[in-house]
Amino acid sequence: MYKMDKNELAKKIYEKSHLTGDFLLRSGQRSNEYFDKYLFESDPKLLMEIVKEMKVLIPEGTDIIAGLEMGGIPLVTALSIETGIASAFVRKKAKEYGTCKIAEGSDLQNKNVCIIEDVVTTGGQIIESVKELRNRGAVIDTVLCAIQRNNEASEILKKENLHLKPVLTMDFIKKIIADGGKQC
Repeated sequence: MYKMDKNELAKKIYEKSHLTGDFLLRSGQRSNEYFDKYLFESDPKLLMEIVKEMKVLIPEGTDIIAGLEMGGIPLVTALSIETGIASAFVRKKAKEYGTCKIAEGSDLQNKNVCIIEDVVTTGGQIIESVKELRNRGAVIDTVLCAIQRNNEASEILKKENLHLKPVLTMDFIKKIIADGGKQC
């Protein structure tokens, strides 16, 4: 089965989801460019290419992979199917009715959990969600993402005892595009 190399993957993600304009990011920062993750996550072939790269980043001993609402959900679902590792779906805040859970699906208590996210700029939502999950007994030290938008995210998450492992960085994608998609 054909597998794209990282250069080709970067080029395809850029072509599929790069937008220009004036965008407000979750971090509060403004940007003149935006990667609409739903454009690459809704493309089954591109989603599976990202998952193939993400699969090898999962730490050994991971019991559960947990996708953050909403962009991490398609990734964690496809990754769970690809790896056979059980998944959970993490809300931004616990629902206020029914089971009142912050995470749906697999039970995370006393389990080694790897967080799955789409695009990471500062990691703000990751930090909030991980605190809630740790308070409920999850053991979390690794976050995987499709695209690391800001290099500072690694240092920010490190302060929370989290190791960020991106499939691609924004710097890498921009370098590939600037080089006309040629090998680095």
